Amino acid sequence: MSTVAPPETTVQPFRIEVPQADLDDLQDRLARTRWSAALSGAGWERGVPVDYLKELAEHWRVSFNWRQHEAQLNELPQFTTVIDGATLHLAHIRSRHEQARPLLLLHGWPGSMVEFLDLVGPLTDPTAHGGEAHDAFHLVIPSLPGFGFSGPLPETGWTDGRVAAALAELMTRLGYDQYGVHGGDVGAFIAPLIGRCAPERVLGVHVNNLVTFPTGDPADLAALSHSDKARLKEMKRWQEELGGYMQLQGTRPQTIAAALNDSPAGQLAWIAEKFKDWTDPASALPHDAVDLERLLANVSIYWFTDTATSVANSYYERFNDPAMWTPKPRGTVPTGVAVFTTDTSIRRFADTAHNVVHWSEFDRGGHFPALEAPDLLIADLKAFFRAVA
Repeated sequence: MSTVAPPETTVQPFRIEVPQADLDDLQDRLARTRWSAALSGAGWERGVPVDYLKELAEHWRVSFNWRQHEAQLNELPQFTTVIDGATLHLAHIRSRHEQARPLLLLHGWPGSMVEFLDLVGPLTDPTAHGGEAHDAFHLVIPSLPGFGFSGPLPETGWTDGRVAAALAELMTRLGYDQYGVHGGDVGAFIAPLIGRCAPERVLGVHVNNLVTFPTGDPADLAALSHSDKARLKEMKRWQEELGGYMQLQGTRPQTIAAALNDSPAGQLAWIAEKFKDWTDPASALPHDAVDLERLLANVSIYWFTDTATSVANSYYERFNDPAMWTPKPRGTVPTGVAVFTTDTSIRRFADTAHNVVHWSEFDRGGHFPALEAPDLLIADLKAFFRAVA
């Protein structure tokens, strides 16, 4: 008896079910890690210290319970659909408040839908969390194409513009004529692009860690405030010291992916380093800034989904996409920017590229505010969309 495959435009229910063999394989690989020798006197300035990485890996191997996190994620209604030839995974949580606004939440690298777990309740059901019904949202939380449970991409050419178009199509497929978008990290590149490709449908774009580049006008540089100059200096340090991951993934993705795809300890180091570099500097270690279990759940998703290659290749696409770097007209969609402690966003530069109508600066929380300071991010999302939608 033959069966007819569902059309690609359908949205199919999905549950996360990592095979036990994959869990056993992870533990076995971690147990057999060939550790590099520790270098006396070396700190984080040379990368993840070996002793700290060993502690993380041992906790991941012995104490971390993936099944608990899998069950928590599976409490969210999840789906897959095929758009432009690629599978797209998403969580879609409808609010019980009928007037709720649709909101698309976009993670970046090295993030995943795990980032947004603490936002789901307060945003979809604000009255149950001390808020007001008019601040309710219907949430759509995709795994970006090539990331997480969306799985490896089948082909090259998935630029940020192509991703933005696919996500706009996703919102159409879910029946949302108008919606807001929030993104951080890579999501802060893609969210404004969705606003550009569907300006009549996007109510507003809210981002954290908006990358802003100097205009080259001496008058703009002369007008920078003390805090702006400090952020510009930090941007220079990032380019010189903290951007090695980007150069590798953006120029030789297949090479670094071979290492990350074979070694869970390597994948752990690759991600843990960013949680040290980019989280609130008030935290001494990555697991001081974010919950250790959430950090390992995030790393586990990258490992179990076999997406190291497509994730690395997404940087190659960005580096080699002419449309990414050519001058564009100023965006028209209302834009809100949340600036956390490690962000290098500068308002004067942002205003030249985006229609910035909301700007907030915070003294705690870093690159991953949904994990580090969810209360601040939730309040800022509510304030922005209350004003523009």
